[in-house]
Amino acid sequence: MGGPRSAGRSPSATASPATGRPSEEGQQVRKHFVLDTNVLLHNPNAIFKFDEHEVVIPLMVIEELDRFKKNNDETGRNARQVIRALDRLREAGPLHEGVVWNEQGGSVRIMRFEPAPSWELQADKADNSIIGVAHALHARGLRAIFISKDINARVKCDALGVPAEDFEAGRIESDWLHPGYITLAVPPDLIDDLYDERQLPLSRLESFPSVAPDGTAQATTTILANQFVVLVDATDSSHTGLARRLADTSHLIPVTGPRKPVFGVLARNVQQTMALDLLLDDEVKIVSLIGPAGTGKTLLAIAAGLQKTLREERFDKLLVARPIMPLGRDIGYLPGDKDEKLSLWMQPIFDNITYLLSTRGGSSSEPDSKSTEQRLDQLIAGGKIILEPITYIRGRSIPHQFIIVDEAQNLSPHEVKTIVSRVGDGTKIVLCGDIGQIDSPYLDAASNGLAHLIERMKGQRIAGHVTLSKTERSELASLAAEIL
Repeated sequence: MGGPRSAGRSPSATASPATGRPSEEGQQVRKHFVLDTNVLLHNPNAIFKFDEHEVVIPLMVIEELDRFKKNNDETGRNARQVIRALDRLREAGPLHEGVVWNEQGGSVRIMRFEPAPSWELQADKADNSIIGVAHALHARGLRAIFISKDINARVKCDALGVPAEDFEAGRIESDWLHPGYITLAVPPDLIDDLYDERQLPLSRLESFPSVAPDGTAQATTTILANQFVVLVDATDSSHTGLARRLADTSHLIPVTGPRKPVFGVLARNVQQTMALDLLLDDEVKIVSLIGPAGTGKTLLAIAAGLQKTLREERFDKLLVARPIMPLGRDIGYLPGDKDEKLSLWMQPIFDNITYLLSTRGGSSSEPDSKSTEQRLDQLIAGGKIILEPITYIRGRSIPHQFIIVDEAQNLSPHEVKTIVSRVGDGTKIVLCGDIGQIDSPYLDAASNGLAHLIERMKGQRIAGHVTLSKTERSELASLAAEIL
């Protein structure tokens, strides 16, 4: 059924599949989960996500995996991984009869579609052939559930009376995504003590509720490692403080932001102050920044990278990478060599670096007769700045570099894992993106790799995250982000 498709939310989650209603003997009713091709291409381990139930793979899915296995991308790698897993299962018994793979009785079976005379859809279409397997099982009275990331396929199943769900293993509730900071209403002396003593024990904040964006009080939230706390005077809202829990210690430290511009950039709001605090802290090895267009994610990350690489020389190189994902219809093959092709995709990065290197960016106090473009070319030629597509990072080990992955919302969880696992000793990695603007047809706000990383990394001693919300690019950009 083609590649992995974007999916809507399903009322039930299959990450931990439902156990089914008890039978008369008190045993769980065995379910038969029929997997679509796009599920296996999205997560090659999907066949092992259904515990004590049976996974049914239509024979047409094997045909489509065979077609995808030749691809030199994520779908190709996932297709090959699924085929190898099925080959290992085949050694334990005939797949057409079902092979048990765990102690709970979970099994995997390959089943071919044999259209009945009453079959209403065109049997020669791959999509319908795969749906037909679920329909045949359902017609036998079995608890068959069709699992697909294709919304249209799930609609077809519903029309045929066959239960259908999205594959939701690893999905993140994006509406409840960790924001990176909380707001607490506290007495004024706590704010004064924070700055006078340069720290504040967490125990002194246990009795104060957090404040929701609408101003209502909520239950006290646990303060995670590297999470920020906005302290607001309960008697005077103009008296505030900003603190961060230092790694996994038991106290907060005050956050004032850098006193001097960071490569010509100063924070314009409290969230940008939080972001710069994480970006400039060498002890925080992985930083994630999300927010709508114009909030300064990429600019702040590149400014911190240039500061740490060129000014402070804490890192050998600044590496900026982006997934090659066009917006709208692709314009086809591009002329030129690798660098010429790449320059078009990396133009937003060039724009940010050029701004920071220019007089307007205020990044250089040394007299220099070279133009901004010449200085950038010199830094690239000297290996201080490296611009690459995500494709070339796989398989590498990258030590002592400041890595920025832009538009990371277009990466799958597996791709993010692959990239982050490339990080070598002394390297810091920053992932930026907007989970509300996903160009990949295979991902959505709940299943993309950036949201997955934010949720999994929260509370880790060397990880930090900030959600930026205020657009600072221009008055027009702010207005567009709000009303369009």
